[in-house]
Formats: sequence, C-alpha cells, structure tokens
Amino acid sequence: MSTLWQNIQYKVLRSDSKLNLLIGINVFVFLLINIADTLGKFFFKTGIIDFYSTEYLLLPSNLHTLLTHFWTPLTYMFMHAGIFHILFNMLWLYWFGQIFEEYLGKKRTVGLYLMGGLAGAFLFVLCYNTVPLFANQSVPLVGASASVMAIIIGTATLLPDYTISLILIGPVKLKWIALFIIIIDFFGIVGPNAGGELAHLGGALMGFIYIKQVQKGNDWIAGITNLFKPKSKLKVVSKNSSGKSTGKPRQEEIDLILDKISQSGYDSLNKQERETLFRASNNEG
Repeated sequence: MSTLWQNIQYKVLRSDSKLNLLIGINVFVFLLINIADTLGKFFFKTGIIDFYSTEYLLLPSNLHTLLTHFWTPLTYMFMHAGIFHILFNMLWLYWFGQIFEEYLGKKRTVGLYLMGGLAGAFLFVLCYNTVPLFANQSVPLVGASASVMAIIIGTATLLPDYTISLILIGPVKLKWIALFIIIIDFFGIVGPNAGGELAHLGGALMGFIYIKQVQKGNDWIAGITNLFKPKSKLKVVSKNSSGKSTGKPRQEEIDLILDKISQSGYDSLNKQERETLFRASNNEG
C-alpha cells in the first residue's frame, strides 16, 4: 500500500509532467467532496456538502451571483458531476495531453488548461446573459471539459495529421477527431446541456487560437512565465586582445542555455551552445 501511495505521490508531485498534476488535482477534489457527501447522506441524512460545493464552487450563469462568487471561474474547472463525467474527461486529457507535452514540452499544459477553462466560462456566462434562448435561466457550470477541449483542439491544430488508433474504428487523424467533437458540441448548444456545450466550444476556440499564435511566434504562456522567472546572475563580457568588446553573447541566449541544462542536462547542449556557455563563464571569471 505504501509503495502504491509513493508511486502516486511521485507521478503527481515530483514527475516533470504537469499532466499528472492536473489529473491528480481533479481526482483528489472529486474524491474529497463525494466521499464526504456520501458519508454525510448515509449517516446523517444531510446533503450539506453537496449544497455548499454546488453553491460556492460551481460557476453560476447569473451575473449578480458571479460578482459575489468571483472565484468560481477557476474552481468550476476542477469539479465534476459524477464518476463517468470525471472518468471520460481525465481519459481525454491523458490521451491528448501526452501528445501535447511530447511536442510542446511540459511547461504549457497547465497554462492552456486554465486558459481553456476561463474561455469556456466566459462564453457560457456571455451567452446566458445575451442570447434570448437562455433568457431568465440560471444554471451552474461544472467540469473540466472546456479545459480538456483546449488541450484536444490545441493538439489537433498543432498536429492535424497525427494518427492514433481507436477501438473498433482503427487509425484516425487528430483533425477528424477534433472536427467530430466540435460538430457534436455545436448541435448540443440547443439541447439539455447547452451550457456545457457552449463551454466546450469556448475552450476549443482558445486551444485553436493559442496554437495559431504559437506558430506565429507569439507564445502567450511562455511570455507570462518569463515575467516571473528569475533573471540569471551570469553577466557576459567578452574582450579581444585589443581590449575592445567582441562576440558578446546576448543575455537571453545565456538564459535559454541555462534553462536547457536544468531541463535536459549539460549533455543535451550542442557544440555551439557549449562554446557560448564556455565563453560566458570565462568572461565571468
């Protein structure tokens, strides 16, 4: 039992994959709330846990309620309505998240998850307060589906021809899977789960836009991360025999090399990167 717990702890907290962290948080929150709710109903015949989690953790469509529950655009994306709801969300997140991290690294997973969830929340609240079909309706939004959709559509946008094998179907390209999901969600915006489908589309749109921006050289998540990254203390000064500065590596270049070493080790550097780091360290000395 201790070995199993140690393995789970390592994968969630100590492994480099942010995917495991997101899945771990979702599963932990689901078990904590639902076990407590089940015990409360079984022993005390009270649904107080379910009441308060719905009231204070799900995203309300009513603007007045949202103003006093301003944290719910974040908390709702870690909540789920049932065992199958969280099961399928986490399976989709795991399948597509692995591909996403393989090609874009592990530093962007959490950022896109959060941006997708916020985009889904925004479209949900916007439509329920502007579209006549939803007039006078007050419903909560629950689930990580918008966040997961951002990962799915982002991965499919990045690698549209990447092929995976589906049970009973066979090899299918990601672009066709993404298109099928979007069509289903679009038809569902007039169905019984209209709010959820709107959130899915919001998350999908965010995933698509983010990858298109990355392909243009605008990585929003990396830009936000760099704002909080400590600057390297290594100062680079290079001089030739005449005493004039020449061949000075840029500080940004040194930072990128140091980041690469911290992620993959010194052996991952190519010849040019090693020479740049060698010149920088010699000049510092």
